[in-house]
Amino acid sequence: MRDLGVGFSYLLKGQRWVARHGKQYGFGLLPGLITLVLYAAALVALGLWGEDLVSWSTPFADDWSSPWQGLFRGFLTAVLFALGLLLAVLTFTAVTLLIGQPFYENLSEKVDRDVSPDGIAPESQLPLWRELWISARDSLRIVLRALVWGVLLFALGFLPVVGQTVVPVIGFFVTGFFLTEELAAVALQRRGVELRDRLALLRSRKTLVWGFGTPLGLAFLVPFVAVFLMPGAVAGATLLARDLRGEEITDGADRETEEPRQEADATG
Repeated sequence: MRDLGVGFSYLLKGQRWVARHGKQYGFGLLPGLITLVLYAAALVALGLWGEDLVSWSTPFADDWSSPWQGLFRGFLTAVLFALGLLLAVLTFTAVTLLIGQPFYENLSEKVDRDVSPDGIAPESQLPLWRELWISARDSLRIVLRALVWGVLLFALGFLPVVGQTVVPVIGFFVTGFFLTEELAAVALQRRGVELRDRLALLRSRKTLVWGFGTPLGLAFLVPFVAVFLMPGAVAGATLLARDLRGEEITDGADRETEEPRQEADATG
C-alpha cells in the first residue's frame, strides 16, 4: 500500500515542478486549451442534434404510440450523450498529448535533467514525424482498450446495488491506469520502451499507478481542471517513469539553489 502514497506524491511533485517553472507551465497549457475548445464544440453539437440523430437512426419507432416513442428515444439520446462524454474523458489526455507532443516532450526532458544525478536526460533519436506517428498509433490502441472497459462498465452499471457502488469505483481505477499510461508514455517512449513493455511495467506496480492516476482522473472530471493540471501531470508522470525504470531521482530544487551558489563561488 506504500506505493499508493508514493504515486500520489509524484502527482503533487509534478505540480510543484511546473509551479517553479512558469514558462514551461505556460507553454504546457496551450494544447489543453485547444483540445478543450474542440471537445466542448463537439459535445454542444451532440447536445443540440443528438435527438435528431437518434430519430433518424430509429425509423422503426416512428409509428410507436405515446409515451413509448418519447421514452425510448429520450433514453437513447441520454445514452448517446453519456457515451460521448465518456469518450471525451477517455480520449482527452491522448488527444492533448498528441496535439502538444513537442511541448510535453520538451517539458519531460527538462524534468529528467532537473532530477537526474548527472543532469542528463534520455533523448529520442527518432525524427519528430516518427514520434508523432508512434504516439498516435499507441494512443489509439490505448483508447480502444479503454473503450472496451468503458462499455463493459457502463453495461454493468445497470446491475442493482453493485452497479451503483462497486462498478464506479472500478471505473475510477481503470481510468487512472490508462490515464497514467498515456502520461508516462511521453517519458517512456523517449527511452524506447514499446507499448507492450510499458503496459507490463505499469502492471508490475499497479498500486503506484493507481496512486498517481486515480486522483488525477477524479480531478479531471471537474470542468477545465484537466487543462490546468496537464503540464504538472506530465512532469509527475516523468518522475513516476523514472521510478518504474529504477532510475535515481534527486531533488531538482536543491540543484537550482546549488548552481547559483557554485557560480557565485567561482566568480568570488
